[in-house]
Amino acid sequence: MGLYVNVSAYKFINLTNLEGLKGQLLRKSFDLNLKGTILLSEEGVNLFVAGLESDIETFKHFLSHELQMGDFPFKDSPSLHKPFRRMLVRIKKEIISMGCPEIKPAENPAPRLTVEELKSWFDSQKDFVILDTRNDYEVRLGTFKNAMDLNLKTFRAFPEAIKALPDSMKNKTIVTFCTGGIRCEKAAPLMIKNGFKDVYQLDGGILRYFEKCGGEHYDNECFVFDRRVAVDANLQETQTTQCYACRSPLTSEEQNSPDYVASESCPYCITIAADTK
Repeated sequence: MGLYVNVSAYKFINLTNLEGLKGQLLRKSFDLNLKGTILLSEEGVNLFVAGLESDIETFKHFLSHELQMGDFPFKDSPSLHKPFRRMLVRIKKEIISMGCPEIKPAENPAPRLTVEELKSWFDSQKDFVILDTRNDYEVRLGTFKNAMDLNLKTFRAFPEAIKALPDSMKNKTIVTFCTGGIRCEKAAPLMIKNGFKDVYQLDGGILRYFEKCGGEHYDNECFVFDRRVAVDANLQETQTTQCYACRSPLTSEEQNSPDYVASESCPYCITIAADTK
């Protein structure tokens, strides 16, 4: 048995005949014994799939050439097991939900900042704001040093959250980031539309930063949306798990809490229960 490869990728591209495309993707995935999730919409495709290395390479060629979707920013990481249990292809209104249909990244993208450029900005102590667009439970596991956290419960809260930012930020240099880049494809253009004058999206997100630059200027782990739960700066699966009840990610230290009972509850369940009383 060869090494499994987890691949994530997205592309904002105008798509038609979504039902036909769904059928093609399902058939190819089953033929290659891939597991994961592919989201389709008229605005593009977002995928997280895993399989044997040779099958993943065949699938990449299928997407880019046979389906004529062109180049994808594929992000690969190894695994000793498949992090998904089944294969799903879903048609949705948005491949990443923000609720602002007027934002069209395929037509009006924000400027991109490479991960190497971001590291050089950190190294030179450039004056800029590094803005985390992820959900609060993701940020809790790890983020860039001195990153601004909007305390989002879901990405759909992002449009309202930026309205509460001080006007003084509108003249600041801002770098938005997320796990793989897809949320910032919408977050950065929305900020520009709302009057923020110098906004970048981190090309490839945290995962590409880990791949190219390691963990310098980043604290702890990165949450990923599969059975691995989190990876470290070497893109290796960590000991972090998820609570069976509330789905909160739990580090090794949190799993040693007296409030953690496997398959039943965790410290965050206790907090949520207390807050609702």
